[in-house]
Amino acid sequence: MGEKMAEEERFPNTTHEGFNVTLHTTLVVTTKLVLPTPGKPILPVQTGEQAQQEEQSSGMTIFFSLLVLAICIILVHLLIRYRLHFLPESVAVVSLGILMGAVIKIIEFKKLANWKEEEMFRPNMFFLLLLPPIIFESGYSLHKGNFFQNIGSITLFAVFGTAISAFVVGGGIYFLGQADVISKLNMTDSFAFGSLISAVDPVATIAIFNALHVDPVLNMLVFGESILNDAVSIVLTNTAEGLTRKNMSDVSGWQTFLQALDYFLKMFFGSAALGTLTGLISALVLKHIDLRKTPSLEFGMMIIFAYLPYGLAEGISLSGIMAILFSGIVMSHYTHHNLSPVTQILMQQTLRTVAFLCETCVFAFLGLSIFSFPHKFEISFVIWCIVLVLFGRAVNIFPLSYLLNFFRDHKITPKMMFIMWFSGLRGAIPYALSLHLDLEPMEKRQLIGTTTIVIVLFTILLLGGSTMPLIRLMDIEDTKARRRNKKDVNLSKTEKMGNTVESEHLSELTEEEYEAHYIRRQDLKGFVWLDAKYLNPFFTRRLTQEDLHHGRIQMKTLTNKWYEEVRQGPSGSEDDEQELL
Repeated sequence: MGEKMAEEERFPNTTHEGFNVTLHTTLVVTTKLVLPTPGKPILPVQTGEQAQQEEQSSGMTIFFSLLVLAICIILVHLLIRYRLHFLPESVAVVSLGILMGAVIKIIEFKKLANWKEEEMFRPNMFFLLLLPPIIFESGYSLHKGNFFQNIGSITLFAVFGTAISAFVVGGGIYFLGQADVISKLNMTDSFAFGSLISAVDPVATIAIFNALHVDPVLNMLVFGESILNDAVSIVLTNTAEGLTRKNMSDVSGWQTFLQALDYFLKMFFGSAALGTLTGLISALVLKHIDLRKTPSLEFGMMIIFAYLPYGLAEGISLSGIMAILFSGIVMSHYTHHNLSPVTQILMQQTLRTVAFLCETCVFAFLGLSIFSFPHKFEISFVIWCIVLVLFGRAVNIFPLSYLLNFFRDHKITPKMMFIMWFSGLRGAIPYALSLHLDLEPMEKRQLIGTTTIVIVLFTILLLGGSTMPLIRLMDIEDTKARRRNKKDVNLSKTEKMGNTVESEHLSELTEEEYEAHYIRRQDLKGFVWLDAKYLNPFFTRRLTQEDLHHGRIQMKTLTNKWYEEVRQGPSGSEDDEQELL
């Protein structure tokens, strides 16, 4: 009865017109609730004149980047041609970038041209286009024998050592700011800066190590640490940025630490698992889908699998750098041996070339940033940061080395420890991460960026330039090669990688040869034994004698075809043919 009266109150005039109006209104409201609202566009769509201006701006940026790359390639060629092997290429490219930045600044001052937008380094371009090939090539070209033999030491230095360095630098900056010694940064911003500046990039040092034939264990410890360290540093920086975005005012310091640790572990192990899984899937795909008779398709599939984990990891909020690093290591260890010999060589050389171009571009723009970046220079902040960076590296290397010597057969000597500490150069990743930080106000961001650039240039030019005399002074150099190196020390990474093809990446073991080399060996232990006994046979294709014969015929056919094209060229002659033979 009450419900009926309420209904009469809602519809006092129960005429057809009133009912129709009410029904129409109800249907309209219902329709509005049912129909889905149109989704917002992910990216702004630009049309007309605005799109044309954007296209012109992007075209000029591409032109400027390619022009800078071309000039750097000419510089590297001159270094090789005139045998200026004592100068690391990274140092030369950074110096050239500084010189080009000065010239551009003079041109802009004279109002002859305006390239401010083109010469600015864009972090998104670095993380999406330049960094993935560099990291993937590092993992793919890794000497896996020395790497897996020292995997425990490398992991300890790269993960725990980087975390120690980040906490030392970040904590030092925070407490110095609280004491009004330097500019104040809050805890998360201090930790973010400590994380990004802990990424080491010893490109010049590795070139010197290879030229002087230093202890291969020292070489692998420095190189292996730098590979994993980059990914760890990026994950730590992302962790600090994630804490900055959250409202942590009502959270205690211990809870903040636990949240940061949880985020880091999820990012690290989740990304590593994703990259490993992608690499294993690529090995199974190319094992069971035989593309060796069509190298172009095989090479295309490898390129897809190379970039696939990066895009997937970034899409699900993991670390693409960590994923693509582990994917490169796994694909090099398993997938590479399912390829034809032609694709193996093509993959190796292509990755080296692309990584060289990306590294060169980054180092050139690093030099350009001296004049293109809006700076805020604070001498006390810079000096204290350099002191903290060196101290954090020392706290990382020396205690962990002494700890590892209790478990290592090949001990890390005090001289090796000192060289490892001294070789902690900073490179492109800290610079790009500093530009990627979302800090407010703008003066704080400029201070972090300027300080990062100064530290990177200080370590590359000063520490990198003095590594060779230090190694010779401390007598780290291999005794057998010392006489030869005094006459010819070649620090050109480009020349060496163009003249060699790593035999480790050429798989020509048949089933019987593999069993004789690995399965029947009694000295294999741990993961190496598990890999040789079960994993490698499952994920890789062992060659038969027929496959081996076909591969050699394919290589010989391509070589003969190339030779015929050379003979038929306009400059071909009998003398040239004899010289080539």
